[in-house]
Amino acid sequence: QVQLVESGGGLVQAGDSLSLSCAASGRTFSSYAMSWFRQAPGKEREFVAAISTGGYGTNYAGAVKGRFTISRDNAKNMIYLRMNNLKPEDTAVYYCAARQGYGLWISRDNYDYWGQGTHVTVSS
Repeated sequence: QVQLVESGGGLVQAGDSLSLSCAASGRTFSSYAMSWFRQAPGKEREFVAAISTGGYGTNYAGAVKGRFTISRDNAKNMIYLRMNNLKPEDTAVYYCAARQGYGLWISRDNYDYWGQGTHVTVSS
């Protein structure tokens, strides 16, 4: 089992950058595929980015590709989301998620563990 805690959210202006972090508990973190999802007010939770167990494979939603970068540090049990050129439509609660095994799943139903989320607000 793994517990996830996100941090790094805040209020920024359009065009700014922001980095999110997700700290994971457990000694087998490197065996978990990880991802970021987000949920805007009144909308369903949507996939943002995924990273494979070793960090060599990544996948991004079309809306963030080229602007966001997901990474992980297995030695520190951490994943990150670097967000550049933020837009007001990026405003949401951002969640990290985990599941065991290799893969780049994009459906929220594929993930077993979730953090509590961190708020990101982008003003125009």
